[in-house]
Amino acid sequence: MNIYIRNSAGQDLLNPKKTGSFTSYSVNDMFGTKDVSPVSIPLKITSDSLYYMEYLGGAKRIRMDSISPDNPGTGTSYFSRMQITFVKSTNASDNVTGTLEIQYRNTPTLFQVSKVLYDGTAVFSKTADQPNSINVVTITK
Repeated sequence: MNIYIRNSAGQDLLNPKKTGSFTSYSVNDMFGTKDVSPVSIPLKITSDSLYYMEYLGGAKRIRMDSISPDNPGTGTSYFSRMQITFVKSTNASDNVTGTLEIQYRNTPTLFQVSKVLYDGTAVFSKTADQPNSINVVTITK
């Protein structure tokens, strides 16, 4: 899953060379086995110089529901929840913290991201019949 962070004017906030952007970030698994359970989400860059975070996995998944006896093809749903802290400067009060929740759908033939929420607001959703490819999520700060 590719996660882009932009402001309302469309500026790439992950490009540390741009004024007003974040200089770094950290991610903590809210369901981790310890209070501090870091999740590695590397920073990548597109061919046209847009920065994004590439989430491939690593946070613990919690079951939301299970296979319904009335509809066995629906599968099981899971979710992960992570706290992301975006750093702007050495002053901790400049940091911006948010919660990223990723919901997954798992059937006998498919495992895919079905919905992504940032601070409780949906920023991505996919219906069950859409192709399982790279998911692009854009969060506006």
